[in-house]
This record gives sequence, C-alpha cells and structure tokens, in this order.
Amino acid sequence: MLKSVINKLHKSKLLGTIFHTLDYCLQKELGDCRSALDLGCGPNSPITKCVNIEHSVGVELFKPYLKEARENRTHDEFIEGDILELDFEENSFDAVILIDVLEHLNKSSGKAVLERAKKWAKKKVVVTTPNGFIEQAPVDENPHQAHKSGWNYNDMLSLGFEVYGLAGLKYLRRAKEEDDSMDDNLLVSIKYKPKFFWFGIATFSQIFTYFFPEHAFELFCVKHDNFSGNTSP
Repeated sequence: MLKSVINKLHKSKLLGTIFHTLDYCLQKELGDCRSALDLGCGPNSPITKCVNIEHSVGVELFKPYLKEARENRTHDEFIEGDILELDFEENSFDAVILIDVLEHLNKSSGKAVLERAKKWAKKKVVVTTPNGFIEQAPVDENPHQAHKSGWNYNDMLSLGFEVYGLAGLKYLRRAKEEDDSMDDNLLVSIKYKPKFFWFGIATFSQIFTYFFPEHAFELFCVKHDNFSGNTSP
C-alpha cells in the first residue's frame, strides 16, 4: 500500500516538475519527438509516459523482460536481440534512448553503441546511467543485469552530452542486489533505514542534484542533433 502511494505521488506531473523525476525529464526532452528507439527497453519502459510518441521500437535481449514488455504494450514494435548487433538506416528515429543500459556494457562497447545511436537519431540521444561505477550482481536471474562499467559526469560531458542529475544525492542510494527486482519499487535502492524517511530526503535533495549532477546518484544525459562539441547544462 505504501509503495503504491509513493509511486503514484512520485509519478505525478506536479511532483515531477518540482523534483525533476525521470518520467518528467524524459517527457520534457522527447516533447518534440514523434518516433523513438528504446535500446534495452526492459519490462516497463518510461517511454509509455511520453504520449506524443506515435511510434516506438523496443529492443530487449532478455526473453522474460521482452515477454512482459509485450504484455504491457510498452512499444508498438519489438525486436529481440543484442543492441551491439543491430543496425538501422541513418536518421531512422527522432530519438534514441538508453535507460540504464550503458553500465551493463564494457566501456568500448558502450561508446560504440552511442556512436550508432547518434547515427540513427534525427534529433537527440537520451541516456540515463548511474554516476560512476556501482557494482551490481545479476537481478531477476538476468545475467545481463550485472554492471560492467561506470560513466561519471565528466565522462558524459566529454562525449558531448548535456548532463543533469537524477535520484538525489549519490550516497543515499545503492545498486540493486540479487534478491531485488526491476519492478516499480522506488524504495529498493535507498541505502538507509527507515527507507521511507531517507527516500523523502533523497527526493528533496533532487532539487539540488538536478543542477549539480556530479553529486547525483544517476545521470540524465542528452545529446542534440548537432552531435558535435561538448556542452554543459
């Protein structure tokens, strides 16, 4: 019951505007887009909140996640496959998004995927990833959930992304553990108890970390269609 209330409040438009939640940031950033490619879409992609997206393609390698995503109708089209082996025509989508995907690849593979994403996107590439390396074991019996790399604020700036902070102060949260799940439980990553209290502190700290992402647990990164130069928020 408490989890349900927290999720509902956290995903409300008003609180999203104040605290810059992932759903709010993604809706805002994709507001001028009509098509999107979601690499590593998982079972419950936040792209479902972007009502202006008229056509989306979800790519997922882990069969149980793909099955759940299809049942949830998160996308119009699905591709089962490894994002390292995909190819699309240049400018196939208005936006390409990678939500918590880069950290599951080694650094060289991640950079290669970002280069392809820039080729496939007409307008922008949107990436979320933990701020720096955070060790994580496989979750949901999915071997692909293990973390292989870390991408910090300076890494993403050097790749030409605008970078903002998500999820509040870094030291208040932890990576998911083996017994956790990729469900919608927003309390699961809170490091300290009582979790409800520290979730509140983390949420309020998001007002600060959005503008000072080097202190944030998660990074929200956007690269626009010029795809050149380094830009800071």
